[in-house]
Amino acid sequence: MKKYFYAIFCFAVAGCHPVNAETLRTATITHIEPNYYWEKTNIPVEQCQDVQVPIYGNVQGEGASAGDVLSGAIIGGLLGKALTGQDNGAGFGALVGAMGAAENKKQGSQKIVGYQTQRQCGTFYQEESVRKIKNYRITYEWNGVVGRSYTYNNYSIGTQIPVGVSINAK
Repeated sequence: MKKYFYAIFCFAVAGCHPVNAETLRTATITHIEPNYYWEKTNIPVEQCQDVQVPIYGNVQGEGASAGDVLSGAIIGGLLGKALTGQDNGAGFGALVGAMGAAENKKQGSQKIVGYQTQRQCGTFYQEESVRKIKNYRITYEWNGVVGRSYTYNNYSIGTQIPVGVSINAK
């Protein structure tokens, strides 16, 4: 009976204790290794250059040549005679045609009179690869047991961090 009681007591005690026990402890960081990745980014760059820009100005006409005046007189005379049917109309048309040709050549126009240097700037984007930190692989020790984990926190060697210690029955 004594052996039977002892066996029941052992099973009861074993059933009351958890098979998987976890305790929160602190471990010391012994090594840190950053993990990097490359990211492409566009960097704005301003670039300037000197360019020659034309300067426009009003230029007086050179005046009509003798051929221009004669052509205007002939065309005006023909039109005057055709419209009026009289010689006086032809004479008046020739006079108006000659004056019109002379005035037409006398008018000024805009032309390039010179150049000036201007500084022109613009922004363009240059693609660059930038190395960035992805995470850190830390090595830590608790009571002679070494563990490794990945973290986003930037710890220092010697820092105490909380760790979960778990013992499992097999």
